[in-house]
Amino acid sequence: MSSSQKVIFNCLAKDVENAKEIVKVAGDRVLIGIMVKSFPDTQSAIDEVKLYQENNIPVSVGLGAGDPAVWKQVADVSAKTIPNHINQVFPASGYTLGRMEEVGAQNTIINALIKPSGTPGQVIIATGPDSSRFEETVSAELAAVTLAEMGVDSVKFYPIDGEKRLDEVAAMVKAAVGAGIKYFEPTGGITLDNVEVIVKTCLENGAEVVIPHLYTSLIDKATGETKIENIEKLVSIEW
Repeated sequence: MSSSQKVIFNCLAKDVENAKEIVKVAGDRVLIGIMVKSFPDTQSAIDEVKLYQENNIPVSVGLGAGDPAVWKQVADVSAKTIPNHINQVFPASGYTLGRMEEVGAQNTIINALIKPSGTPGQVIIATGPDSSRFEETVSAELAAVTLAEMGVDSVKFYPIDGEKRLDEVAAMVKAAVGAGIKYFEPTGGITLDNVEVIVKTCLENGAEVVIPHLYTSLIDKATGETKIENIEKLVSIEW
């Protein structure tokens, strides 16, 4: 893995053409999110993912605002398309990994959604459709070790509220690294202005690969497209 691949940007595209432009600039340092919540049914989402894949676009299958209600659709869409990356709630991440192994997926990154609690080193893993009613916390170390036991290799930490939770980000990264988890995905309120300090916090605390999610902050509100100049700025940052 080259040093540039220490950081992979997860972003959105208005359509396939916009996605192709993004990939042309960012290459293997970008994932294009497709949110299953945006589709009327599972098959529609499958068709869209396949369309992007036919155009050599690396796809991240997502929930849509972390909505736990669509966790099963995420697993179903992913099993039919074998995307590059999958976003999943913590309780369903092991199930999703099992589904992917059954269809022979070798290189798909699967994350598990963990919520910061407001206290560094204490996190919320109850991110499923029913468990999310509960706000009990566990240690970041327990959350990370549990994921590692399940075989899941990425933590999605959401919402981090931009730079407001860097101490919590640092504590979760350290726990994930201690459990042997390779990927860390900070999400929520990340912009061109704060992405550098957030990613550096992850790298300085030992994360091997950081996948920041930058969605609406990169989009031209008039056209709905992700601005290519924003992608160019992202890939020009030195880590």
